[in-house]
Amino acid sequence: FVESALTAGALAAVVKEDFAKFSDSRLIKVPDTLIALQQLASEVLRRWDRPVIGITGSAGKTTTKELTALVLSAKGQVHKSIGNLNNAYGLPLSILEMVSNGAKASDFDFAVLEMGMSTAGEIRRLCQIAPPNVGAVLNVKAVHLENFENIQGIANAKAELIEGLNPNGLAVLNADDPLVLPMQTRHLGKTITFALENPAEIRAINAQSLGVLGSKFRLITTKGQADVSFPLAGKHLLYNALIAAAIGDYFELSAETIAERLQLARPAYHRGELLKFTEGFLIVDDSYNSNPHALNEMVKMLAQTTGFSRKIVVAGEMLELGKTAVEMHQSCGKFIAENKIDLLVGVRALAQEIVNGAVSAGMAKENTYFASTVQEASQFLAENIKAKDLILIKGSRGVKTELIIDLLKEKFSWEKT
Repeated sequence: FVESALTAGALAAVVKEDFAKFSDSRLIKVPDTLIALQQLASEVLRRWDRPVIGITGSAGKTTTKELTALVLSAKGQVHKSIGNLNNAYGLPLSILEMVSNGAKASDFDFAVLEMGMSTAGEIRRLCQIAPPNVGAVLNVKAVHLENFENIQGIANAKAELIEGLNPNGLAVLNADDPLVLPMQTRHLGKTITFALENPAEIRAINAQSLGVLGSKFRLITTKGQADVSFPLAGKHLLYNALIAAAIGDYFELSAETIAERLQLARPAYHRGELLKFTEGFLIVDDSYNSNPHALNEMVKMLAQTTGFSRKIVVAGEMLELGKTAVEMHQSCGKFIAENKIDLLVGVRALAQEIVNGAVSAGMAKENTYFASTVQEASQFLAENIKAKDLILIKGSRGVKTELIIDLLKEKFSWEKT
């Protein structure tokens, strides 16, 4: 792509020293193009010299990054990582967006950067590229275990963020996670903790689930307290909000201002989005992906949601479950029946086993429907949806349950909540 980029007007191209396809004065030859990319990004941050916030965790980094940027936007202009670009390639590309497409680094007051890893040493390298003034660790879970002897090895790899902090930097740590809290010994600077259960400087108390509509809680910070109506569903996301609150608190935002910013949060595209239709029904668009645990969690939140006449689950086939696939689909069906869902629509292939599991657990057969395609599911829903229905739509990426939502949008009028 080098020649076409230069033809299209690129000022220069960084290439390896052995690049020999053609010669051009605009070629900058280096021993390693990845290291050059990283050095370029690092130099942008060095000259910029404003607060860099690094965020890591086994799950939930992207949501935490988005919430932190949302809160800090009350204080100044925030640059944030693109999507989930959080590795040796993605991090420098995200940083270089600060000086791309007409932007200048001086336009921004904060940089909120996601830092991921699958092996030891990766976060240490990311901290060399983007030395953080604030490092936040959300959680440590048993992911990427194929690259570690045990979960403590994962914790040690996540702790590289805290070890990589500037000497006077801030560590933001989860006091409810026994693998995260001990990281406070990994640096000499200030630590601020957050928690739902244990003592901490930043806390959420009196949390009340509103099901898929989110939750309410009382936010405790070092500067005061405030009530929060948090639109993102799931107790686990309160931890993401508490990191954002802790960082906002550190940068002198009041509890009231933090609460106001958190109330503006919205789910990511196809990840729990609420779509309100003028015909009177509400769709929870969680069509991005699915697995048995995630499906059960969403069903549980659907069951907790009040104010609707019927609760409907549209569950697509779940892929890549191996030998236990039939059993896991049936188990999810049983869980749907146990949570008193009013109507179940299974979509494609193994989703038939979700329907079978629900019927075996006592759900009336006439309250279930199996559609072999998303088009068939869409047609069924279009003919059977009523006002005051609450509908969850979820399925594995390959099933494309988002097409059901697209087809319903064509038939009915809608708006985001």
